[in-house]
Amino acid sequence: MSSAPEYGAAAPTIPRGAGREAISNAAREIFAERGYHGASIRDIARRAGLSLSALYHWHSSKQDLLAALIQESTNDYFEACEQALREAGDNPVNRLCALVGAAVEWRVRRRIESEIRAREWRNLEPAHQARLDSLRRAATGLWKDIISDGVAKGVFHCEHPDDARRAALAACNAISQWYDPAGEIGLPELVDRYTTICLRIVDYRP
Repeated sequence: MSSAPEYGAAAPTIPRGAGREAISNAAREIFAERGYHGASIRDIARRAGLSLSALYHWHSSKQDLLAALIQESTNDYFEACEQALREAGDNPVNRLCALVGAAVEWRVRRRIESEIRAREWRNLEPAHQARLDSLRRAATGLWKDIISDGVAKGVFHCEHPDDARRAALAACNAISQWYDPAGEIGLPELVDRYTTICLRIVDYRP
């Protein structure tokens, strides 16, 4: 069984273009295992099979690396949701179902990133938080717009749309904390369950 290279030894050759991906994968694993404060930049470099200087070529600090991971995962979430909504048409019910499906699938596909984003947001420096908060607001705004549209058109009957949005988001966000892809509930069933839950939250009456 091969072991990780010791520092001071030459790092293994990384294919051109793979350095950033190797660092991201290593950081994702170590942040998930040890948390932000328990992770060291040396451990991340070692896990990636890179030298410290190679890591610093891509990221100036552990803080910069955490911010990059959160930004990349948030962008991916937003793009997945927007793609689903482009295919859903204008009906608020169809759009909410599409958004729930995209959100649930993303939480399953990127469980680790979802947990890191939720747990480590507080460890971002204020400048990073300010920059990334606009991404979070944009993602949240998708839910707000759909629910508000549904209430305005009389298809959702919730008395408090903002509370409904928060409840629906909280339900979907919690999936990454408990869902086991190897368990008894498959992804299609999970999407169906949470679609039903969210439609009940907004008080949709077919």
